[in-house]
Amino acid sequence: MWEPICLTLAAAAGNNIGKILQKKGTVILPPLSFKLKVIRAYAFNKTWIIGFLMDIFGAVLMLRALSLAPVSIIQPVSGCGLAILSIFSHFYLKEIMNVVDWMGIMLAGIGTIGVGAGGEEQKASAISVFHLPWLAFIMTILFVLLNGWLHFYKRQRREQELMEFEVVEEIIYGLESGILFGMASVISKMGFLFLEQGFHQILVPICILISICCSATGFYYQTRGLKHGRAIVVSTCAAVASIVTGVLAGMLALGEELPSSPTGRLFLLLGWLLIIIGVILLVSSSRLIRRLTWLYRRFKRSGVDRNFGHRSGSAVRLRDSSPSAIIQTTTLQNLLSSKAKADA
Repeated sequence: MWEPICLTLAAAAGNNIGKILQKKGTVILPPLSFKLKVIRAYAFNKTWIIGFLMDIFGAVLMLRALSLAPVSIIQPVSGCGLAILSIFSHFYLKEIMNVVDWMGIMLAGIGTIGVGAGGEEQKASAISVFHLPWLAFIMTILFVLLNGWLHFYKRQRREQELMEFEVVEEIIYGLESGILFGMASVISKMGFLFLEQGFHQILVPICILISICCSATGFYYQTRGLKHGRAIVVSTCAAVASIVTGVLAGMLALGEELPSSPTGRLFLLLGWLLIIIGVILLVSSSRLIRRLTWLYRRFKRSGVDRNFGHRSGSAVRLRDSSPSAIIQTTTLQNLLSSKAKADA
């Protein structure tokens, strides 16, 4: 198992460093579209091309790893690229990340490692060619829901005349690209399984071609997210969605099962839990920091007001309790009337 794991780590490093370089290159580039002028601008950008080639090289290494190990092992191990991504995003792109961001990334990274540690090598059961249409149907439903969610937030942002990307839009682009990347791995693995089970060899290039189409579409969604959003959010959501898609599709379509040992299942469940918590923290980091800051300032201001009110009340009580400062009303009236009679 060490060879596919090493190949997966190298592939994850190539993919994530490639994404960072692509993010760096898109700073001076227009949003990606199928216009010839835009494609030419991307093709002649050196930084973007290097990142693209590294991403492709990582994909080739991932295909080799998939031919040697099950998807339930390869996809979680690929999540270790999150550590590489966070380091490059912070030090190379100079992206500002708060404490909650780092906590979310750390938990998601530990969770992916836990899922990988909980997995075990196993022999997949017999699969059918008819699993491909079912996968396509499920993907269509998912993308209809995600794109509807995306269009809703885009319309809301236009109505409010906001220029910056919402966090939800970054998440949706990351999820869409991650689902496509995960399905690309599953379909590639399916082609190798078809070959092992005696199906015609033509199914292998067909599955790889479909996998390339999924990866290219995922690359399109990811580039759109990287253009305006934070690379760490888009790529982390893509990595988590890729792991979830790979594991679930591997179980449902390829016949892979949960680990047989209790320890393996424990690692798997803990990994899933940490991934979910990490993604929630990462998604809500900005709003959570703003909320905590607002609560802290409000608490601090109320404390100052209470102290000021307490001091003011004490001063009033001290002034009121001074005997020399108290003059009865009747005494004041007698003094005034006596002075008036004397003047008369």
